[in-house]
Amino acid sequence: MIYKSDAVEKNAAMKVAELMCAAARTAPKARGTDTLEIFIVDGAEKYALTAKMREISERLDKAFFTRDAGNLDNSLCVVFIGSRPAPRGLDCALCGVLDCATAAQDNISCAIDVTDLGIAVGSAAATAMDHRVDNRIMFSAGVAALELGLFSDEIKIAYGIGLSITGKSIFFDRPPVV
Repeated sequence: MIYKSDAVEKNAAMKVAELMCAAARTAPKARGTDTLEIFIVDGAEKYALTAKMREISERLDKAFFTRDAGNLDNSLCVVFIGSRPAPRGLDCALCGVLDCATAAQDNISCAIDVTDLGIAVGSAAATAMDHRVDNRIMFSAGVAALELGLFSDEIKIAYGIGLSITGKSIFFDRPPVV
């Protein structure tokens, strides 16, 4: 049997995406509190996402949303990682308010949540890199996924990581957008 590279590469991207999800889930989390929601998107849902990104680009006059949508159109899949607010009771004031009770009342993201999310996203991207799969972390994709309701209502901050397997990274020579 002959396995053509396009099918093999799609399968490889999905396997790496699954490993990225595992890496994000097992990334260290402060006080052992897991606030993450993680999933993979491809196919029709991916194109609905990029359409939403283009709509946001026009609405906010932010051209980089359109540029990023083009990258994701050419990606094999997208890994999403989001976080819900869950103050840890440390009253550290790193979120900008004096205590965790106020942060929870005002639905402010805990600085520790944001840190944990960053560690999880970095761990996922590193997993892609370890498998030599081109990737790009995009907050623009996270914004669109939140607007589309792909995450549960609890999730307030999210990122998408597009995956590509081509002879030259589609994420490298991106035109600068002002």
